[in-house]
Amino acid sequence: MEYNVKVWRQKNAKSKGHFETYHVTDVEEDASFLEMLDILNDQLIRKGIEPIAFDHDCREGICGACSLYVDGRAHGPDDQVTTCQLFMRHFKPGATITVEPWRSGAFPIIKDLVVDRGAFDKILQAGGFITVRTGSAQDANDILIPHDDAELSMDAAACVGCGACVATCKNGSAMLFVAARVSSLALLPQGKPEAARRARAMVAKMDELGFGNCTNTRACEMECPKHVTIDHIARLNREYLKARFSE
Repeated sequence: MEYNVKVWRQKNAKSKGHFETYHVTDVEEDASFLEMLDILNDQLIRKGIEPIAFDHDCREGICGACSLYVDGRAHGPDDQVTTCQLFMRHFKPGATITVEPWRSGAFPIIKDLVVDRGAFDKILQAGGFITVRTGSAQDANDILIPHDDAELSMDAAACVGCGACVATCKNGSAMLFVAARVSSLALLPQGKPEAARRARAMVAKMDELGFGNCTNTRACEMECPKHVTIDHIARLNREYLKARFSE
């Protein structure tokens, strides 16, 4: 199959970007979207054109690096997948596919389709971890955790930090990402000793980095590839309020 790929090209962070349209051929319908970009880049190199820069790592839906806007949707037209899990059978042969980097001021463009998601790392560094001693590995079996709490914690921990929530939100809010990190620890006994400090620090860092406010449009929930729900935002709000009242 063959396609026309309308892709955002930007030489560096300071350059002005623009769209370029390329024709790619010899694409199998079972190829992933990133494999299609690999094929396109190979064809561009053969023509003496600089290949398209895009981010990727595991290509298994785990790392969250493959963060692209495809035809106006974060990660493309399929549901609950990352871009690397999107397959070309979702596009009609000969279609024009528009590919853009994340649309968010908090994720500045580095080059072409590559953005800097370092703001997420700074939020995690502010409090998305445990420092208290929780015992050795075998001690974990001695800490009884209700099954429902464990399942909810795992659901929150499924967040891969791809940034689709921020890029989709009309306000550029990072609430779903922060909520997932806070909620996954708040539900476990190991996370409770530092719960107040964690909620205050991560929310403060999120605000400091210029992310927008949450207005509960649920766009983040709809486009999250791991289906992290806004229930976790409600839990973050409760944790934050408790932390403020405990000051």
